[in-house]
Amino acid sequence: MTAGARAARPAPWPGDPLDFADVTSEDVPLDDEATRRRLDEAVAAVDAPDVVFALSRHGRRTVRAGGTAPPPLVPREQARYEMGSASKTFTGLLLAHLTDTGLLSAGEPAAALLDPARRPGEHPVTLAHLITHTAGLPALPADFFARALPAWRTNPYARYPAERVVDAFLRHRQRHRPGTRWHYSNFGVAVLGHALAAATATPWDDLLTGHVLEPLGLSGATLGPGGPDTDATGHRKDGTTPVPPLVVGGFQAAGAVRATPYDLLTFLEAHLDPSGRPLAGALRAVRRPVLRRGAGHRHVHTVAWFQHPTERGPMYFHGGATLGQQAFLGFRPDIGTALAAVCTRRFRVRDAFVPTAYALLAEL
Repeated sequence: MTAGARAARPAPWPGDPLDFADVTSEDVPLDDEATRRRLDEAVAAVDAPDVVFALSRHGRRTVRAGGTAPPPLVPREQARYEMGSASKTFTGLLLAHLTDTGLLSAGEPAAALLDPARRPGEHPVTLAHLITHTAGLPALPADFFARALPAWRTNPYARYPAERVVDAFLRHRQRHRPGTRWHYSNFGVAVLGHALAAATATPWDDLLTGHVLEPLGLSGATLGPGGPDTDATGHRKDGTTPVPPLVVGGFQAAGAVRATPYDLLTFLEAHLDPSGRPLAGALRAVRRPVLRRGAGHRHVHTVAWFQHPTERGPMYFHGGATLGQQAFLGFRPDIGTALAAVCTRRFRVRDAFVPTAYALLAEL
């Protein structure tokens, strides 16, 4: 996670950030062989048991897989992978959809939705603050580490259930006015999920499935572990020790999604061209900048994505990591291209996976 930074006030609409230099690109057509070669090079650059790079360009898909381990029982390109923080792009799209259809307002105070008896304060934390990481919340609740420590190397989030997430938020004392500072927060997006579930009187799994996964046709995506016949197995940094499947506890909205590379391409293709698709209004909304921060305001955020410039147009992306897996999602409307990359090894320091995926999408 990244330390906080001052942010410009979010627009009325009120993963982990990456600090790469601005990039340029040329829309040079690639033939099928050149595309496969580029993806094979990306797969080979990542030292992990299982690696998949899936590319869609103007609707034409190319998926390449490999890794340091023997091929698993489930083909790598057909397995479900843990999205970690990349799940926030699904949560952001859900919020955009609920506001686009008039079911909710992004300016609603979250505490009032979670505790109707509570009176909003002068500067309440809104749903928009939570999704844009400007609510003034820490990355995790203050008592999270003490509760999670006994399971730190297996499933730390499993020890922090939904009711504790909500209670920690309602008890939290703000140090800064919401909307004035940016600080990446799994805590905040988790609270958002519970607020949306309360506002719609719908359990989170049913809410996201019914409004996002099913309408977009993501038939292989789930919000919980399946088994060895469907899910990829994560590994520690040694590349051989397996990691148990992620159990997210009360942090569903911040990191519960599992999906196949093909489902991820379907998800990203919907963002490339929302016309005529379900959730078209929301898909357009999540491409609009709502916040700028950092030196020269060069870091641009939408409701669901980090945005960097290229010579041809904006590039949208989000990363995610669990104890044993990593994911990268990105798309560029300027060249009709989307990239989903996943691997089954979690590194504790910056490694080749994210830079390789980012550079591949930026340079196409």
